Amino acid sequence: MKITDKLYVAMDYKLSLASGEEVDSSPPGESLGFITGTSQIIPGLERALMGMAAGDSSRITVEPEDAYGPVVKDMFQEIPRGQFPDDVKVEPGMTFHAQGPHGQVVLTVTELKDNDVVIVDLNHPLAGQQLFFDVNIVEVREPSAEELLQAQNMRQQEAGGCNCDSTDQDSCGPGCSCG
Repeated sequence: MKITDKLYVAMDYKLSLASGEEVDSSPPGESLGFITGTSQIIPGLERALMGMAAGDSSRITVEPEDAYGPVVKDMFQEIPRGQFPDDVKVEPGMTFHAQGPHGQVVLTVTELKDNDVVIVDLNHPLAGQQLFFDVNIVEVREPSAEELLQAQNMRQQEAGGCNCDSTDQDSCGPGCSCG
């Protein structure tokens, strides 16, 4: 079976940057499983997987625009030093996790100003990066009802509790942020 929309796919992968640095991979024996067409993986990778089948392997290059986007300058923010834990010596390059309106956000410290202000980058850590995936397709099949429900629930959580994609507030779920 070839990969098309709304199929369950399991794959082993290794993600590297242009420098050759490996930044992520599927653990041995634990393939990454997802349902195509449900926004569970980056769009450029999903498009490149279409038409592949179990047993196929490939090296896939994904440009920033089809992954985590370009680095957006407006995503650099000044945060008072008092917003960080007192017992931590904040230094450039450190990352912190914070809760944003649509889930967890990674803050990367880029600069310290006058010991009272911390400049952070709110862009995704891989924004602006060309990504190189070495993939091996392990399984392609119809998803189970449980897997489809799980994919829908994940999408609703990412959308702030709503999956209506409309302005009809009567069809929105609890926690909806569309209206």
